[in-house]
Amino acid sequence: MTDPGTTPTPAPGDRPRTPVLLLDVVGLSDRALAHMPRLRAVAAQGFRAPLDTVLPAVTCTVQSTFLTGTAPAAHGAVANGWYFRDLGEVFLWRQHNRLVQGEKIWETARRSEPGFRAVNVCWWYAMGATTDVTVTPRPIYHADGAKSPDAYVRPPELHDELVDKLGEFPLFQYWGPTASIASTRWIVGATRHLMPGADLTLSYVPHLDYDLQRFGPESREADVAAADLDRELAPLLDDAEAQGVTVVALSEYAITAVDRPVHVNRVLRDAGLLEVYTQAGMEYLDPWTSRAFAVADHQVAHVYVQDPADVERVATLLRALPGVEQVLDADGKREAGLDHERSGELVLVSEPRAWFTYYYWHDDAHAPDFARGVEIHRKPGYDPAELFFDPADRSAKAKAGLQLVRKKVGLRYAMSVVPTDARWVKGSHGRLPGPGDDAPVLLCSDASLATDRVAATDVKALVLAAAGLTPPD
Repeated sequence: MTDPGTTPTPAPGDRPRTPVLLLDVVGLSDRALAHMPRLRAVAAQGFRAPLDTVLPAVTCTVQSTFLTGTAPAAHGAVANGWYFRDLGEVFLWRQHNRLVQGEKIWETARRSEPGFRAVNVCWWYAMGATTDVTVTPRPIYHADGAKSPDAYVRPPELHDELVDKLGEFPLFQYWGPTASIASTRWIVGATRHLMPGADLTLSYVPHLDYDLQRFGPESREADVAAADLDRELAPLLDDAEAQGVTVVALSEYAITAVDRPVHVNRVLRDAGLLEVYTQAGMEYLDPWTSRAFAVADHQVAHVYVQDPADVERVATLLRALPGVEQVLDADGKREAGLDHERSGELVLVSEPRAWFTYYYWHDDAHAPDFARGVEIHRKPGYDPAELFFDPADRSAKAKAGLQLVRKKVGLRYAMSVVPTDARWVKGSHGRLPGPGDDAPVLLCSDASLATDRVAATDVKALVLAAAGLTPPD
């Protein structure tokens, strides 16, 4: 766990009140910055520092740490999703802000400046947040099962204003096989529209997440993605400079090269610990009766063990699993800042080039139908294979086109084009990265706040200082 005391809290002194743009450039690293001259100019004006992230280094966990200034053990966002013990269900990518425990940056600011105005464009856990403006992806789920792209926008009257200006939110370019720069372009446009008059603008741009996971951080595709993103960010950064807005740009995690998927749930099933039930020939994870199962999330997996008497047996089994570097028990979770009731009894951390799949079936003929689709809310674990049209199926794109035709004429359809073979994934994250070109970084346009390193738990204090505010006692 990163020591929260490694970064001194900046003191604002007599600094004037200054608006801040907190820009989450997911996957930002020195390797990516080599192809991003406009973003490098932010650091040239101010400073650049390595960012010490938290475990697990995944979106929901790290964003919650940035916003609360606390470790996952305190804010409770222990992963992108977890086993909701009181419901008996695994849920990923929930959206309610109440899931994040603790006071957020803008709430702290309002205790000293009651009129402090905050805008959130696509940072996670946005629903029900106390920001003044909220924009977050929210599909329309139709009665016939169809899904249409849209966003939740608050205040409600801003929804049509943004759609008139930018078009509908490009949901299918935000995630999935067709994820592209189009989603980042929309988010940048919305941020530019909403930033004037805000004291704090949060903006999340996802573009580097796609090809760095598809092809790896050292690929030509990754270099092109960084250059493309820099061009899209340039107008927003120009606006910030013209409007006197301090820019803080950072990344939640480093995406590093992987080539070793680890099927932890299949191992638990083979050991008689994980159970499934069958409907229509498809196997579904049975969390109610399983003695142990894992919620896989990139390079970290939370293992939920029903009977305390089984914990050591499960730990011994998984320590011997190739690709597992650490098995954190109660003491290990406490040391890592993950000792929260939402965490599994055990937390696995992969080896550097490995990552964890959620797969629990052995025969693809019995995989659930959602396994071959983009179904982030139904899968009991994260699935980066959703970024691909199945490379082993030459007709996958044609099938997708046919299903779109069915959708347009009002027929039911299913996008069964995602591979169930994890070998295509070339980049992942979640473990604490070592030093190097792929480590996360923080850039700030205000040189007076310069520091040698920034801990994720200190980002909140740095942003408050950039805004000219002293955190109240």
